[in-house]
Amino acid sequence: MGKITTVYKGDMLFETTMGSHTLLVDVPESMGGSDRGPTPPEVFIASLGTCVGALVANYCNKTGNISTEAMTIDVTYDKAAEPTRLVNIKVKVNLPHALCETREAAIKRVAEHCPVHETMLTLDAIEFDVLDKAALEETAP
Repeated sequence: MGKITTVYKGDMLFETTMGSHTLLVDVPESMGGSDRGPTPPEVFIASLGTCVGALVANYCNKTGNISTEAMTIDVTYDKAAEPTRLVNIKVKVNLPHALCETREAAIKRVAEHCPVHETMLTLDAIEFDVLDKAALEETAP
């Protein structure tokens, strides 16, 4: 099972460790943040764009004839309230140096099968636990 750990650094700043990499994540100014890193929703959207990009680039490179030079992935979204969430998420893969009309449907299928998108479509529930000092002491070796 994979594990990513996020540590509260104080002053509404968080440090997330993923293997040997770290990422600083801040919150919006309305919550006390001060633009020291992306917000959690931005990280979420970035993971979708990156995942799509990786799969599309891999597909294009394997076909050998679809240029990925200067490829960009734009992900747009809106924020909604009650409940607070992201809506109207749209992913656009831009391949400015490629002619891919005959492969457009295939590229779209590849993009739609990135693990982040697949998770978003099939996620039933997320389990939440809160461990306080007493609970942490019980689980200590």
